[in-house]
Amino acid sequence: MDRVPVDITLILLRWLHFLFGITWIGLLYYMNFVQTPFFGEIDPPIRAIGQQKLLSRAMWWFRWGAMGTVIFGLAYLLIKWAQIGFAPFLLTPYAVAILTGGTLGLFMWGNVWFVIWPKQKIVIASAASVVGGGQPNPAAAPSGRRAAIASRTNVMFSIPMLFFMGAASHYNMTTQPAWSNIIAWIIVSLIIIIVLEINALVGTQGATKKPLDTIPGVIISGFVLWLIFMIEIGLTCG
Repeated sequence: MDRVPVDITLILLRWLHFLFGITWIGLLYYMNFVQTPFFGEIDPPIRAIGQQKLLSRAMWWFRWGAMGTVIFGLAYLLIKWAQIGFAPFLLTPYAVAILTGGTLGLFMWGNVWFVIWPKQKIVIASAASVVGGGQPNPAAAPSGRRAAIASRTNVMFSIPMLFFMGAASHYNMTTQPAWSNIIAWIIVSLIIIIVLEINALVGTQGATKKPLDTIPGVIISGFVLWLIFMIEIGLTCG
């Protein structure tokens, strides 16, 4: 009976984590696969209205979906961690899967709040100026480009992220890892994520049509990244 309040708390947190996560990732895919291509096909005056009215609304649900996903997910994880204990938790296949997915999710959250939303605010303000008869902000185009690269990076991250979050409870992908395995997994995983994140922050992708510039490219990149993580985890913790 002592576990009942904790179990109820955990299921409520997990439910809210899923609910906010579906909102966040659903809007991420909508904006990358539907809205952005549509904006590229319409005339600039109509696009400015869409950026002012539609984009601002989508970004509200998008960024707060991300925030809720992280808050409820971290709360759930901390309670589970406290139940098991710090060291015993890390030395489990569950921890390897959930922390791989969770780390990707945290980088995605950071991109939303510290890259995508600040840059999109510039785009939205410029569009409002154009709709009102003013001039566009010259910073809007590069800001939109940076937001787009960060958003495409999030799409790429989301594919392995969703797999590992689900695998934590449904797929025992490793044996019981030792501390040396855990340290190797942490180091290699962070190197992979940070290298890709640097591209989101400073890369341009330019006119060379690198993978993140196309919808098929970013989807394929996500599955390639998933395969890289699967091989890496197999080598370090398998």
